[in-house]
Amino acid sequence: MPRILLINPNSSAATTAMMVAIAAACCHGRAEIVGATAMRAPAMIVDGAALAASADEVVEIARAQGDGCDGIIVAAFGDPGAAEIRSFWPRPVVGIGEASMREAARDGRRFGIATVTPALVASIAALAGQLGLAAQFTGTRLTTGDPAVLAADPEQLEPALAAAARACITEDGAAAVIIGGGPLAQAADRLQPQFEVPIIKPIAAAVTQLLQRLGA
Repeated sequence: MPRILLINPNSSAATTAMMVAIAAACCHGRAEIVGATAMRAPAMIVDGAALAASADEVVEIARAQGDGCDGIIVAAFGDPGAAEIRSFWPRPVVGIGEASMREAARDGRRFGIATVTPALVASIAALAGQLGLAAQFTGTRLTTGDPAVLAADPEQLEPALAAAARACITEDGAAAVIIGGGPLAQAADRLQPQFEVPIIKPIAAAVTQLLQRLGA
């Protein structure tokens, strides 16, 4: 059975445990998921500077814990360190940002992103451009309020993300909506029944693509 290392660039062990549980459920017994948590980053990365700064530790974790693993998931929306890991690590590496954008853009779909972090909007747009998906990207719709506070309160988070996702669809013309952020994974799981268009869950997208590359 393949062994997959999920690296959380945020320094929240609780978020790591949540994402590992979601990834494991997506595997349906086809792979083992193990988690690793950054120590030097904030508990929740909310701006481009922190995102960029987290890359070095993500790479360090991959170097230290990659032996014995068959694939790596970088579980922050922005994929810090993923490109660097690919430069030296011979096995598949998937970032949740890239995985979810590729899934959302499949068959030429226009897609938007609903998230809680206004200071990451530029980084999100840059990633879409790097992947050659700028023409299909309809933009990012945001919730209001402090991102960390909102992410810690599921009763407020879910309706806030639902409103942002609805704006992506009705105002921007998105045919799929990504819930942008690893710490938002539980809310993403609950939103699909409220919408007719696909709600893309980054952790699930990364697991699916990694298992395909591993032939699992």
